[in-house]
Amino acid sequence: MKKIYSFLIIEDHPLISGSYLDAIQSVQSKNENLSFEKIGIAKNCDEAHDQIKEAAKSKGVDIIFLDIQLPPSSDGKIISGEDLGVLIRKTLPDSKIIVSTMFNDNYRIFNIINTVDPDGFLVKNDLNPDVLKEAINKVINAPPFYSTTVMQFIRRQYAARESIDKFGRKMLYELSRGTKMKELPDIIPLSLAALEKRKRHLKEIFNVEEKEDRFLILAAKEKGFI
Repeated sequence: MKKIYSFLIIEDHPLISGSYLDAIQSVQSKNENLSFEKIGIAKNCDEAHDQIKEAAKSKGVDIIFLDIQLPPSSDGKIISGEDLGVLIRKTLPDSKIIVSTMFNDNYRIFNIINTVDPDGFLVKNDLNPDVLKEAINKVINAPPFYSTTVMQFIRRQYAARESIDKFGRKMLYELSRGTKMKELPDIIPLSLAALEKRKRHLKEIFNVEEKEDRFLILAAKEKGFI
């Protein structure tokens, strides 16, 4: 007896949506026990939100391809695919999510894993037809599936000897973008004194003796935290 799966593709680039459709059809054609039906496409957060609400009223959606960089919703409440991922987890808890993104910096990868907890995670620079087909098969049968860039990030994280909390990661990320220490209390809910103490702790973790922040940033990048 065939197992029937439904898909929702949330992606604003038609060529990429077409690649997903080709991969879905290819996987189905090579497995007589699978039937892929009810394939919907949403090109922005509003369309995606509408389809998610409709799916919640019916039988749900089995697998969702979710782009992270999407046009925000018209009411400004959903500004990215990451927000949609959180909504999907609450509204359609049985759905499996395959995230795709152009972001390949470690901070964004870390945040997406922690907020969305995707069953599949694809960095678009890693994509080709074989990777897409492998992702679909793995997510159906034994998730998760991570593309090469994501796997490299995860291995570096496990290799790190010291844990760094979300505030430490946010500080490293902001400093790498050129944010000044005096500006950080407006971004991170800590006092400047507390942030200075955390920075000293980060330098100890990364064995950085130099005073300049750029050396801390370089060390954090080498360890895969930025």
